[in-house]
Amino acid sequence: MLRSESRSRRIHLLEVSTSMEANSSNLNFLLHDVARLLRKRFEENARGSGLTRSQWQVLTYLARNEGISQTGLAELLDVEPITLCRIVDKLQAFGLIERHPHPSDRCVWTLHLTSAAHPKLMQVRELGDMTRSEAMAGVSDIEGLHLLETLQALKLNLTDACDSSEAGHKRVSHG
Repeated sequence: MLRSESRSRRIHLLEVSTSMEANSSNLNFLLHDVARLLRKRFEENARGSGLTRSQWQVLTYLARNEGISQTGLAELLDVEPITLCRIVDKLQAFGLIERHPHPSDRCVWTLHLTSAAHPKLMQVRELGDMTRSEAMAGVSDIEGLHLLETLQALKLNLTDACDSSEAGHKRVSHG
């Protein structure tokens, strides 16, 4: 049996043997495993590029949030500020990022890409495209679109729930 036929058979058997209700308890594990495998495969594809996955991630987020403070970027990336500081130090040594003083707060540094970062951003897009293509092999365009819509709905639901929880916690804690 060909590999793709075997994969299709396993997927079909999984669909037939379980209901959505039974699978719902596996959602967290499945999302975690897919994210972990995407990171692992990206790292394999990026091997030899000169940057780590964390460095690529900082460059990508910074490209979307040019001029953000280090603290703000650490929050977006969900990493400790000291961890981000070390990554930014490396990227600055590579000539890919510059730190600028904040215009009104001497304690804050804002982060900016250098012109040398732009070819790296094109490279990370290519690596990301390659990794996504591998992950989405055998998934139709319609299924891929539906997956993205579903994940966006999950993200919105969870963002709203977290925001509501934080607002309620602040009201209880601070009067």
